[in-house]
Amino acid sequence: MIILGIDPGIGRMGYGVIERVGSKVKPIAYGLIETPSIAVPDRLQLIFEQVQNLMDLHQPAQLATEQLHFAANKTTAFDVNRALGCVLLASAQRNLAWAEYAPSQVKQAVVGNGAAQKSQVAFMVTRILGLAAPPRPDDVADALAIAICHAFRAPVSSAANNALPRG
Repeated sequence: MIILGIDPGIGRMGYGVIERVGSKVKPIAYGLIETPSIAVPDRLQLIFEQVQNLMDLHQPAQLATEQLHFAANKTTAFDVNRALGCVLLASAQRNLAWAEYAPSQVKQAVVGNGAAQKSQVAFMVTRILGLAAPPRPDDVADALAIAICHAFRAPVSSAANNALPRG
């Protein structure tokens, strides 16, 4: 099963594509989608197109994202939610199952501690995936951690995969 993990953002969106075979996971691709400081609709179009390209290239069976929690900057929260909407639209067009996880769930699944620091998450992502160095920036490590969390929590059978709810 190929899983696309996304750490949502409007200026920088981390992504990680992994494959789960049985109880093992391996990296396929990871990186950052960045948009210039232009009008929000134009940024959203760039995000949508780049996510579509990722999905077309890697053919994920499932999408996992991080739940958004903002307390301070509501303007940023709206833009990040808009960017996430573009990801979900690309996913819906491909009929991908979608799951989202709270940051504490991701940290618990990857590190074993729901209050882990970002450096601990990056360290464990590196170990779990057998990478030579921690993925940078943190958005990329977080996206891989989201994908790993989903790999550990998602059902194994394809019948169960097709039955996963979209959120």
